Amino acid sequence: MNTELRDAIMIFQKENGIDADLLCEKLCGAVATAARKEFGVKSGVYCEIDENYELHICMRKEVVEDVLDPDVEMSEEEAKEYKEDAVLGDTIEIPLKLSNLGRIAAQSVKHIIRQGVREIEHEQVLKNFQSKNKELVTAKVVSVNPQTGDANVEIGGSEALLPKKDQIPGEKLHDGDYIKIYVVDVKESPKGPKVILSRVNTGLVRRLFEQEVPEIYDGTVEIKSIAREAGSRTKIAVWASDENVDPIGSCIGPKGSRVNKVIEMMSGEKIDIIKYSESPVAYISAALAPAEIVSVEILDEENKICRVTVPETQLSLAIGNKGQNARLAARLTGWKIDIKPYYGDYQPMIQL
Repeated sequence: MNTELRDAIMIFQKENGIDADLLCEKLCGAVATAARKEFGVKSGVYCEIDENYELHICMRKEVVEDVLDPDVEMSEEEAKEYKEDAVLGDTIEIPLKLSNLGRIAAQSVKHIIRQGVREIEHEQVLKNFQSKNKELVTAKVVSVNPQTGDANVEIGGSEALLPKKDQIPGEKLHDGDYIKIYVVDVKESPKGPKVILSRVNTGLVRRLFEQEVPEIYDGTVEIKSIAREAGSRTKIAVWASDENVDPIGSCIGPKGSRVNKVIEMMSGEKIDIIKYSESPVAYISAALAPAEIVSVEILDEENKICRVTVPETQLSLAIGNKGQNARLAARLTGWKIDIKPYYGDYQPMIQL
């Protein structure tokens, strides 16, 4: 049997990628559990597989003067039937044979092994994704549900679901596509690991810029804030403590190479990069780009409410299509922005 057992474990390990030691552990646990049920005991049954893949199963009992728990204890007289020189305090191993297990017990072993294998697979998936939590990963699209649009993706040998709601609006995924995905969270649940993936989370933008902009990765340039409406437009505020470093230029890259790479991986989503400022007036003015600003009036500093005046001709640009530009600027800065038109001559504020 040892040859058959070894071959079965090796085949299963190769086909399912499950560690042989873990599989042996689950197998031994299944056999011991079934044996306890078969022999009507709650404990005292042990199973192990040696280095030659021989399966050993036994009952272990301690030799005591007064037997209180016959499942794990035996008298000195009983012990001498298995070991002639047995004395009080000895542990006696009573070998059991698999052939002693009935058909129902054998079925129980199979069920527990299957359950154990599922547990191992869940543990491996959980471990795989936990190491990638809050990170950017490359995923291969395995399949796309034609009815729901949900996509099954493969990441590091494990599969997970990318729901339609977490895909960039307007993008079409196809089997075999390679895409960048942000791992939002990894949780344990009664049904197995729950992996939350997203291409609409702002974490995707942050990690993509860290990947493409060395100055962000090494901390020379810092991303202060991100506001995003996935599939349409993203605004990102960047800052550098070193006055000799151009944070916007660093993100754009030579001839736009860096930002264009990010845009490509975000399915063509538009990106506005602005310079962060500790001055609310300058920050809000920059956030409303590309609109020109006449003035920014702070109405309530504590509750972060301001009024922005723009030239009449710039009003629609400041507000944006369906209010998008103003909405993203408000999210980016954390200020409530009331935009009013100015009808006279003006001198535009310097965009900082």
